[in-house]
Amino acid sequence: MKRLDELALITRCVLADDRRAFGQLVEAYQPQVRRMLMNLTLGDAMLCDDLAQETFLKAYVNLRSFKGVSRFSTWLYRIAYNEFYAYRRQRQDASLDDYAHEAASRDADDDVETALTVQQALSRLSDAERTAVTLFYLEEQPIKRIATIMQIPEGTVKSHLHRAKRHLSKIIDSSS
Repeated sequence: MKRLDELALITRCVLADDRRAFGQLVEAYQPQVRRMLMNLTLGDAMLCDDLAQETFLKAYVNLRSFKGVSRFSTWLYRIAYNEFYAYRRQRQDASLDDYAHEAASRDADDDVETALTVQQALSRLSDAERTAVTLFYLEEQPIKRIATIMQIPEGTVKSHLHRAKRHLSKIIDSSS
C-alpha cells in the first residue's frame, strides 16, 4: 500500500472513526503481520491468530498515537513484536525447547518435511536472531526498519543476522 493511501485511511480512522478504513488497513497488512508471527511462534497457528488479533486491536485502540514518522507497517510490526514478547514473558516457566516441541507436535500432521526442518532450525535460534531473520529474509524488511521495530541499533541487527546465518548453517549441516 502506498504511504499516501495509508495516511488517508489512518486519517479517516482517527477523524471520523471510520471502521471500514481500518478494515482496509487490516486487510492490507494482515498477511505480513501473520507471516511474521507465524515464524516467531514456530508455526503455532492458534497462537499466531491470537497475537495477530491482539496486534490489530491494540493498533486500533492506539491509532491516535501513530505519529506517521515511520511507515504504518513498521508501527504494526513493532506492536506484533511487543505482543509476542509479552506472551513469551508470561510463559517464562516454559523453555524454548518445550515451546518448540509443543508447536511442532500440534502441527506435525500438516507440515511438510522441509517446513519442519526450517521450523526446527529457527527454534534453535535466540528470539532476537529469529526475529531478525524473519523480518529480513521472510518479510524482506530493510535493516533500518528492523532496527526500528526491534528498537536496537542497525549494527546489532546485522550482528543478529550474521550469528543466525552461522547458527542455521551449522544446524542444517548437522541434520543433513
